[in-house]
Amino acid sequence: MNPSQPTGATDDELVPIDNELAPTGDVLVPIGEELARADEESVLADLTGMLATLLDEYGLDDVEVRMETTFNRDLELESIDLVTLAGLLEERYGDRVNFAEFLAGMEFDEIIELTVGRLVEHVVQSLKVAEAG
Repeated sequence: MNPSQPTGATDDELVPIDNELAPTGDVLVPIGEELARADEESVLADLTGMLATLLDEYGLDDVEVRMETTFNRDLELESIDLVTLAGLLEERYGDRVNFAEFLAGMEFDEIIELTVGRLVEHVVQSLKVAEAG
């Protein structure tokens, strides 16, 4: 555990605070008392955890989630599941990531073919914009 991190945090979960520099290439975005890394690997891990929670409700705990995984075809999520996912994203990232707005900008066919990777890219971009703003 890094002494500059809040109690209970591990080096993999949080990044240095107290004006220390982050590793090259990472963008840090405050979330409550912690800082989240705005890189694809970290966001994919977060999203995989959210999807595991969601899929567990259906008894699907052995689904592999990759960047090319589709929400509709591969995970068989329905619109109500996307609403739940939007809530989980808001819990994790606050108002920095607006999943409903992201979906609203898509055509129906794009939503049907939406991949985890495209959502990961949206989250990373949103976090970077929030950090810059």
